[in-house]
Amino acid sequence: MNADAGSLGFGHFITQADVVGKVLLLILIVMSVASWAIIAMKGVSLHLRKGRSHTFLNFFWNATSLESVAAEISTHGARDPFSHLTAHAMQAQAHHAKYGASKLEEAGSSSDFVTRTIKKVLDEETTRLENGLAVLATVGATAPFVGLFGTVWGVYHALVAIGMSGAGTLDKVAGPVGEALIMTGLGLAVAIPAVMGYNWLTRANRVLAAKLDAFAYELHTFVSMGQALGHGVEGDAAPTKVRSMPTRPVAA
Repeated sequence: MNADAGSLGFGHFITQADVVGKVLLLILIVMSVASWAIIAMKGVSLHLRKGRSHTFLNFFWNATSLESVAAEISTHGARDPFSHLTAHAMQAQAHHAKYGASKLEEAGSSSDFVTRTIKKVLDEETTRLENGLAVLATVGATAPFVGLFGTVWGVYHALVAIGMSGAGTLDKVAGPVGEALIMTGLGLAVAIPAVMGYNWLTRANRVLAAKLDAFAYELHTFVSMGQALGHGVEGDAAPTKVRSMPTRPVAA
């Protein structure tokens, strides 16, 4: 810790750090890599999901019948939340019409069975959308404290080394202590992108979930009754809750 001011810096701090300091730095690096990886993957997934959903909804609302929608899904597969929900709803209706209530989970009318299926798929989609967000929240909440602990640890060892050398002047203290503050800055640099990414993805997921809820009510009506209650309700419609189907939709 007696290095000249010109030799002080991040590199000197790393070379002088003990095992604890290096482990804390490694933890921050892992947190940063994990955060950016999740933000990148979720961002790309969100972009693809948005485009595919728009394409499917355009086809759905311009289709002449549910049979043509089923054929489209059978040909290209369910690649977005809306087509996934549609496929399961139509399969549930067809299964109940063919086999009836042969098991406890199929009890009730066809409308009840479709409702339960839609609720299940909505829960699955919500869980899929939220995958990885807990990691971003954890990094955003803990990274500053990991950096702060590294700073405290570095300051402690810097002061111990200065005390043992007997050189307690300001120029001998400021350098090593300033180096230790690097860990606090690194903690903030890791936490800020994680928090911003978490907020962005949470809002995007909330908007998509609201559109999916609105579509689910209309889909339930189509599958169960063969007609839509709303007029011109597409993916961008005001959200209505399907959680209490088949009651009247609640406007946003």
